[in-house]
Amino acid sequence: MKGSFVRKIYRGKDIEAIDSKIALLGDTKLNTEAFLNFRIFSSLLVFLVILYTAKMGYIYAPLATIVYYYLYYYVTIEVPIKKRIQKLDHEALYFFEILTLTLESGRNLENALDITVFNVDSELSNEFKRALFEVKFGKSLMEALEDMKKRIPSETINNIILNMIQTSVFGNNIIDTMYHQIDFLRGKQILEIKGQINKIPNRVSIISVLFVVPLILLLVLGPFIVQFLTQ
Repeated sequence: MKGSFVRKIYRGKDIEAIDSKIALLGDTKLNTEAFLNFRIFSSLLVFLVILYTAKMGYIYAPLATIVYYYLYYYVTIEVPIKKRIQKLDHEALYFFEILTLTLESGRNLENALDITVFNVDSELSNEFKRALFEVKFGKSLMEALEDMKKRIPSETINNIILNMIQTSVFGNNIIDTMYHQIDFLRGKQILEIKGQINKIPNRVSIISVLFVVPLILLLVLGPFIVQFLTQ
Protein backbone atom coordinates (compact mmCIF):
# COMPACT_ATOMS: atom_id res chain seq x y z
CA MET A 1 0.00 0.00 0.00
CA LYS A 2 3.08 2.19 -0.04
CA GLY A 3 2.54 5.36 -2.08
CA SER A 4 -1.17 4.57 -2.59
CA PHE A 5 -4.03 7.05 -2.47
CA VAL A 6 -5.09 6.07 1.06
CA ARG A 7 -1.59 6.78 2.36
CA LYS A 8 -2.05 10.40 1.31
CA ILE A 9 -5.34 10.75 3.21
CA TYR A 10 -5.05 8.54 6.30
CA ARG A 11 -2.39 8.52 8.96
CA GLY A 12 -0.16 5.48 9.24
CA LYS A 13 -1.53 4.48 12.64
CA ASP A 14 -5.13 4.70 11.33
CA ILE A 15 -4.26 2.35 8.47
CA GLU A 16 -2.56 -0.05 10.90
CA ALA A 17 -5.64 0.01 13.12
CA ILE A 18 -7.87 -0.94 10.19
CA ASP A 19 -5.35 -3.63 9.21
CA SER A 20 -5.62 -5.12 12.70
CA LYS A 21 -9.41 -5.01 12.65
CA ILE A 22 -9.68 -6.67 9.24
CA ALA A 23 -7.29 -9.41 10.43
CA LEU A 24 -9.87 -10.22 13.13
CA LEU A 25 -12.46 -11.00 10.44
CA GLY A 26 -10.64 -14.22 9.60
CA ASP A 27 -10.91 -15.56 6.07
CA THR A 28 -12.24 -12.54 4.19
CA LYS A 29 -11.74 -10.97 0.77
CA LEU A 30 -11.84 -7.51 2.32
CA ASN A 31 -8.52 -5.67 2.37
CA THR A 32 -7.54 -2.40 3.98
CA GLU A 33 -6.93 -0.41 0.82
CA ALA A 34 -10.22 -1.46 -0.79
CA PHE A 35 -12.14 -0.71 2.39
CA LEU A 36 -10.62 2.74 2.87
CA ASN A 37 -10.95 3.69 -0.80
CA PHE A 38 -14.60 2.66 -0.96
CA ARG A 39 -15.45 4.40 2.30
CA ILE A 40 -13.90 7.72 1.29
CA PHE A 41 -15.40 7.76 -2.23
CA SER A 42 -18.85 6.56 -1.15
CA SER A 43 -18.86 9.18 1.64
CA LEU A 44 -18.05 11.84 -0.93
CA LEU A 45 -20.89 10.55 -3.12
CA VAL A 46 -23.34 10.69 -0.20
CA PHE A 47 -22.25 14.26 0.51
CA LEU A 48 -22.75 15.41 -3.10
CA VAL A 49 -26.10 13.66 -3.56
CA ILE A 50 -27.60 15.15 -0.41
CA LEU A 51 -26.03 18.54 -1.07
CA TYR A 52 -27.66 18.88 -4.48
CA THR A 53 -30.96 17.03 -3.91
CA ALA A 54 -32.11 17.97 -0.41
CA LYS A 55 -33.46 21.25 0.79
CA MET A 56 -30.92 22.84 3.11
CA GLY A 57 -28.48 20.26 1.78
CA TYR A 58 -25.55 22.36 2.95
CA ILE A 59 -26.66 21.53 6.52
CA TYR A 60 -27.78 17.91 6.09
CA ALA A 61 -24.97 16.80 3.76
CA PRO A 62 -22.10 17.09 6.29
CA LEU A 63 -24.16 15.46 9.05
CA ALA A 64 -25.33 12.58 6.85
CA THR A 65 -21.81 12.05 5.54
CA ILE A 66 -20.34 11.79 9.04
CA VAL A 67 -23.06 9.33 10.08
CA TYR A 68 -22.52 7.25 6.95
CA TYR A 69 -18.73 7.31 7.37
CA TYR A 70 -18.84 5.73 10.82
CA LEU A 71 -21.89 3.57 10.14
CA TYR A 72 -20.17 1.95 7.15
CA TYR A 73 -17.21 1.04 9.36
CA TYR A 74 -19.51 -0.35 12.05
CA VAL A 75 -21.60 -2.48 9.65
CA THR A 76 -18.67 -3.69 7.56
CA ILE A 77 -16.18 -4.46 10.34
CA GLU A 78 -17.55 -4.24 13.87
CA VAL A 79 -20.75 -6.24 13.31
CA PRO A 80 -18.96 -9.17 11.55
CA ILE A 81 -16.32 -9.19 14.30
CA LYS A 82 -19.00 -9.47 16.99
CA LYS A 83 -20.65 -12.33 15.10
CA ARG A 84 -17.29 -14.05 14.73
CA ILE A 85 -16.61 -13.73 18.46
CA GLN A 86 -19.90 -15.49 19.20
CA LYS A 87 -19.14 -18.23 16.69
CA LEU A 88 -15.61 -18.83 17.96
CA ASP A 89 -16.72 -18.85 21.60
CA HIS A 90 -19.43 -21.37 20.71
CA GLU A 91 -16.86 -23.64 19.03
CA ALA A 92 -14.22 -23.26 21.74
CA LEU A 93 -15.60 -25.67 24.32
CA TYR A 94 -15.78 -28.66 21.96
CA PHE A 95 -12.39 -27.91 20.38
CA PHE A 96 -10.52 -27.59 23.67
CA GLU A 97 -12.24 -30.66 25.12
CA ILE A 98 -10.94 -32.73 22.19
CA LEU A 99 -7.51 -31.12 22.53
CA THR A 100 -7.36 -31.94 26.24
CA LEU A 101 -8.36 -35.56 25.67
CA THR A 102 -5.62 -35.81 23.04
CA LEU A 103 -3.07 -34.32 25.45
CA GLU A 104 -4.08 -36.92 28.05
CA SER A 105 -2.97 -39.67 25.68
CA GLY A 106 0.62 -38.50 26.23
CA ARG A 107 1.21 -36.40 23.13
CA ASN A 108 2.93 -33.04 23.21
CA LEU A 109 1.05 -29.83 22.42
CA GLU A 110 2.01 -29.65 18.73
CA ASN A 111 1.06 -33.27 18.02
CA ALA A 112 -2.16 -32.90 20.02
CA LEU A 113 -3.10 -29.79 18.03
CA ASP A 114 -2.31 -31.60 14.78
CA ILE A 115 -4.64 -34.48 15.68
CA THR A 116 -7.35 -32.15 16.97
CA VAL A 117 -7.51 -29.93 13.88
CA PHE A 118 -7.65 -33.06 11.70
CA ASN A 119 -10.72 -34.33 13.58
CA VAL A 120 -12.56 -31.06 14.31
CA ASP A 121 -14.07 -29.04 11.48
CA SER A 122 -14.68 -25.49 12.65
CA GLU A 123 -13.44 -21.95 12.14
CA LEU A 124 -11.40 -22.13 15.34
CA SER A 125 -9.86 -25.38 14.15
CA ASN A 126 -8.93 -23.69 10.86
CA GLU A 127 -7.08 -20.96 12.76
CA PHE A 128 -5.01 -23.54 14.64
CA LYS A 129 -4.45 -25.38 11.36
CA ARG A 130 -3.03 -22.17 9.90
CA ALA A 131 -0.74 -21.79 12.92
CA LEU A 132 0.54 -25.36 12.46
CA PHE A 133 1.09 -24.66 8.77
CA GLU A 134 3.29 -21.71 9.75
CA VAL A 135 5.26 -23.98 12.09
CA LYS A 136 6.11 -26.25 9.18
CA PHE A 137 7.63 -23.26 7.39
CA GLY A 138 10.01 -22.27 10.16
CA LYS A 139 8.11 -20.58 12.98
CA SER A 140 8.16 -22.00 16.46
CA LEU A 141 4.81 -23.14 17.83
CA MET A 142 4.85 -20.31 20.39
CA GLU A 143 5.46 -17.70 17.68
CA ALA A 144 2.67 -19.14 15.55
CA LEU A 145 0.25 -19.07 18.50
CA GLU A 146 1.23 -15.47 19.30
CA ASP A 147 0.50 -14.49 15.70
CA MET A 148 -2.74 -16.43 15.85
CA LYS A 149 -3.91 -14.25 18.75
CA LYS A 150 -3.81 -11.26 16.38
CA ARG A 151 -6.40 -12.99 14.19
CA ILE A 152 -8.73 -13.98 17.04
CA PRO A 153 -11.20 -11.31 18.26
CA SER A 154 -12.34 -13.35 21.27
CA GLU A 155 -10.66 -12.38 24.54
CA THR A 156 -11.75 -15.69 26.04
CA ILE A 157 -9.93 -17.75 23.42
CA ASN A 158 -6.90 -15.46 23.46
CA ASN A 159 -6.62 -15.94 27.22
CA ILE A 160 -6.66 -19.70 26.71
CA ILE A 161 -3.96 -19.44 24.04
CA LEU A 162 -1.91 -17.24 26.38
CA ASN A 163 -2.23 -19.81 29.15
CA MET A 164 -1.16 -22.55 26.75
CA ILE A 165 1.93 -20.53 25.78
CA GLN A 166 2.87 -19.72 29.37
CA THR A 167 2.34 -23.31 30.47
CA SER A 168 4.63 -24.57 27.71
CA VAL A 169 7.29 -21.95 28.45
CA PHE A 170 7.36 -22.47 32.21
CA GLY A 171 6.88 -26.24 32.10
CA ASN A 172 3.63 -26.41 34.08
CA ASN A 173 1.07 -29.17 33.70
CA ILE A 174 -0.82 -28.22 30.55
CA ILE A 175 -3.58 -30.77 31.16
CA ASP A 176 -4.52 -29.16 34.48
CA THR A 177 -4.44 -25.76 32.78
CA MET A 178 -6.74 -26.95 30.00
CA TYR A 179 -9.22 -28.44 32.46
CA HIS A 180 -9.41 -25.11 34.27
CA GLN A 181 -10.04 -23.37 30.95
CA ILE A 182 -12.73 -25.89 29.99
CA ASP A 183 -14.49 -25.37 33.33
CA PHE A 184 -14.39 -21.63 32.66
CA LEU A 185 -15.87 -22.09 29.17
CA ARG A 186 -18.67 -24.28 30.56
CA GLY A 187 -19.48 -21.72 33.23
CA LYS A 188 -19.47 -18.93 30.67
CA GLN A 189 -21.89 -20.82 28.41
CA ILE A 190 -24.21 -21.54 31.35
CA LEU A 191 -24.28 -17.84 32.26
CA GLU A 192 -25.04 -16.91 28.65
CA ILE A 193 -27.91 -19.41 28.52
CA LYS A 194 -29.30 -18.07 31.80
CA GLY A 195 -29.04 -14.54 30.40
CA GLN A 196 -31.04 -15.56 27.33
CA ILE A 197 -33.66 -17.25 29.52
CA ASN A 198 -33.98 -14.12 31.67
CA LYS A 199 -34.72 -12.08 28.54
CA ILE A 200 -37.72 -14.24 27.63
CA PRO A 201 -40.21 -12.56 30.05
CA ASN A 202 -39.31 -9.15 28.63
CA ARG A 203 -39.87 -10.38 25.09
CA VAL A 204 -43.17 -11.96 26.09
CA SER A 205 -44.23 -8.69 27.72
CA ILE A 206 -43.45 -6.74 24.57
CA ILE A 207 -45.42 -9.22 22.45
CA SER A 208 -48.33 -8.98 24.89
CA VAL A 209 -48.36 -5.20 24.75
CA LEU A 210 -48.19 -5.13 20.95
CA PHE A 211 -50.65 -7.91 20.12
CA VAL A 212 -52.56 -9.43 23.04
CA VAL A 213 -53.63 -6.26 24.89
CA PRO A 214 -55.06 -4.55 21.75
CA LEU A 215 -56.96 -7.77 20.94
CA ILE A 216 -58.46 -7.92 24.44
CA LEU A 217 -59.45 -4.26 24.22
CA LEU A 218 -61.07 -4.91 20.85
CA LEU A 219 -63.06 -7.85 22.26
CA VAL A 220 -64.21 -5.84 25.30
CA LEU A 221 -64.98 -2.61 23.49
CA GLY A 222 -66.17 -4.21 20.26
CA PRO A 223 -69.90 -4.35 21.14
CA PHE A 224 -69.88 -0.72 22.30
CA ILE A 225 -68.12 0.38 19.12
CA VAL A 226 -70.65 -1.52 16.95
CA GLN A 227 -73.57 -0.05 18.92
CA PHE A 228 -72.14 3.44 18.55
CA LEU A 229 -71.64 3.06 14.80
CA THR A 230 -75.16 1.67 14.22
CA GLN A 231 -76.88 4.53 16.04
